[in-house]
Amino acid sequence: MPEFCPPAHPRVTAIPAFDDNYFWLITGDDGRHAAVVDPGSAEPVEGVLRDRRLELAVILLTHHHADHTGGVADLVARWQPRVYGPAAESIPGVQHALREGDHITLEALGLVLDVHDVPGHTRGHIAYHTRQYGEDPRGLLFCGDTLFAAGCGRLFEGTPQQMLESLGKLAALPEETLVHCAHEYTLSNLRFAATVEPDNADITRRLDECRRLRAAGRSTVPSDIGIERRTNPFLRPAHAAVRRSAAARLGREPASTTETFAAIRGWKNEFR
Repeated sequence: MPEFCPPAHPRVTAIPAFDDNYFWLITGDDGRHAAVVDPGSAEPVEGVLRDRRLELAVILLTHHHADHTGGVADLVARWQPRVYGPAAESIPGVQHALREGDHITLEALGLVLDVHDVPGHTRGHIAYHTRQYGEDPRGLLFCGDTLFAAGCGRLFEGTPQQMLESLGKLAALPEETLVHCAHEYTLSNLRFAATVEPDNADITRRLDECRRLRAAGRSTVPSDIGIERRTNPFLRPAHAAVRRSAAARLGREPASTTETFAAIRGWKNEFR
């Protein structure tokens, strides 16, 4: 069993799409209804629904980018699901606008979710979290493009301080919480993490494992919060090794944890 890729939750399925996206399908208690997170295209979702004889009851959106919302109109036309999304962004088709502190009950699935504001990648980005679903005791996090396996999203609309606070909010969740991010960026992220923290043995082992998995055509997600705390440099800007790398990048000591984070996020934008 991989050390850094925990077993998938029995009610959550990754739907690969485009070059590197994942849409997440959540199956309900009754084995008949389903929800999908961030469907950027309807076709792959329809294929899984058809193969598994499921009915789409809910769409959950984290932010407005087209690769997360492009399939909404077609899926709504076919299934008439409830559509949830961020209150601070304008997304066509959203019926239920959500913000920090909201709790939603998806009755068709037997699932209750907490909503967190996690701006940074976009201004109104949200994440969905539940502490347990079904018999599996692990929590579930659907975090869109805020937190990636060993990385985080680019700051297209938010500030480094916003993203740092958003990541801190997610990092504070229980360590066994499964992290369902929206892209297969793990190999690139870990190559960067190993450059930032070359003496971090966990990162070294995770990178080796990731290379083997990708060579075999296997996914590297979900991860979990505990794994991310140990191997994701964007959750570790207070650690001495990350601070040293930021200082080398800046040519001086960073003035704050936020400046450390901003330095390594800017570095990652240029990393090849």
